[in-house]
Amino acid sequence: MLRPVTTLPDFLIIGAQKGGTTSLADYLNAHRDVVPSQYKEVHFFDNDYGKGVDWYRSHFQVQVRHRIRKMLLGIRFVAGDATPYYLLHPLAASKCHSLLPEARIIVMLRDPVDRAYSHYHHQVRHGHEFLSFEEALEAESSRLEGQLERFAADPLYRSFDHQHFSYLARGVYLPQIESWRTFYSPQQILVLSSEQFFAQPSVEYHRVLKFLGLQAQELREYPAQHVGSYQPMSAATRIRLIEYFAPHNHSLREYLNSTWPGVGDCVVSKWHHPKTLEQDKLARV
Repeated sequence: MLRPVTTLPDFLIIGAQKGGTTSLADYLNAHRDVVPSQYKEVHFFDNDYGKGVDWYRSHFQVQVRHRIRKMLLGIRFVAGDATPYYLLHPLAASKCHSLLPEARIIVMLRDPVDRAYSHYHHQVRHGHEFLSFEEALEAESSRLEGQLERFAADPLYRSFDHQHFSYLARGVYLPQIESWRTFYSPQQILVLSSEQFFAQPSVEYHRVLKFLGLQAQELREYPAQHVGSYQPMSAATRIRLIEYFAPHNHSLREYLNSTWPGVGDCVVSKWHHPKTLEQDKLARV
């Protein structure tokens, strides 16, 4: 009789939060050759690094069917960890590379304006946030002040505010991706558009399977997970956020196109752009 065994992840889904990572993780977990984690968001490389590698490994239980397929058919299985906070956490990339230098990294990027608003309502639903959205945006700089210095001083430091109240910071994607590119090659990183992913889930799902070296497998359906329902953002706040993220989005597009040609256009093209500001203003007249 085969005894239970554990493994370490072969791939990570690292963000962005509220960008479709749960849906992608669910689709991959339905694949016959994927070993899922015991629960989404293991948080080893950000919050629980001090618990050790054995603790991390225990979250990936290799099923008998995976081992039989490998022994009899020579078909490899892969394990995956989907923890969006890894993308933002300043030490996660270096910690991950020290343990998993050959890992494949999947990054899902969503329009930072919509992502911030969805993130805010996620925190409200979980009882973490009591400010209005506009008040939370104003409070972010003071909430996050000094956090990066504390991370640098203590590799095991955990910050509730940095994880939960980073509405703007999480949408400034370029420095986050550059942090991971310091340790992983372009061939190890797949950058996806959340908008594209939800518009064509089967197509994007198969792109991920190819990236991970998995056999093609069609799912019966591609349901979107954790879709929130809330009042629309005020027009004035939306315009303010579009203006705030515009230069960051431009830099991101240039970087993605230079490192992964064409990806920048694919990711950013469906986001809000400064050129739409006048149209937005006219719509409110």
